[in-house]
Amino acid sequence: MTVRLARLADAAAIAAIYNEGIEDRVATFETEPRSPEDIASWFEEDVPLVVVETNGDVVAWAAAHHYRGRAAYAGVGDFSVYVDRRARGRGLGRDAVEALIAECERRGFWKLVSRVFPENEASLALHERVGFKVVGRRDRIARLNGRWRDTVLLERRSDR
Repeated sequence: MTVRLARLADAAAIAAIYNEGIEDRVATFETEPRSPEDIASWFEEDVPLVVVETNGDVVAWAAAHHYRGRAAYAGVGDFSVYVDRRARGRGLGRDAVEALIAECERRGFWKLVSRVFPENEASLALHERVGFKVVGRRDRIARLNGRWRDTVLLERRSDR
């Protein structure tokens, strides 16, 4: 296993893993598949992005998009992690998140925030293991497939 910063050449693998998450409807409100070109734009935006490889294949990724465009939020990242269906349950998400946290701190981020569906127990447990705290809940925040969904709000402050 290798954990490293993502490269533009990883865009197709990252998109494929993200599209599994979109299709599963347990991790995101996104409904349209992402293309490798969509992911490539993240490199232009200088999004912190790490991948986990096993046997030369990208099997997990984590990213922290800028939370808001205002200067006051410059050190806050909106965090996501996704793991290939065939690789889930092996701790690779945690490896990706821990590497992302280190990269974000290196870049001066002081907080990561996330929103998780309450029924996504694996994601909630992962967030807790890497130091995220529940700070709230949004009930009926949006509809997904015609059904109201809630989100749990989580955040992790840097130790720095």
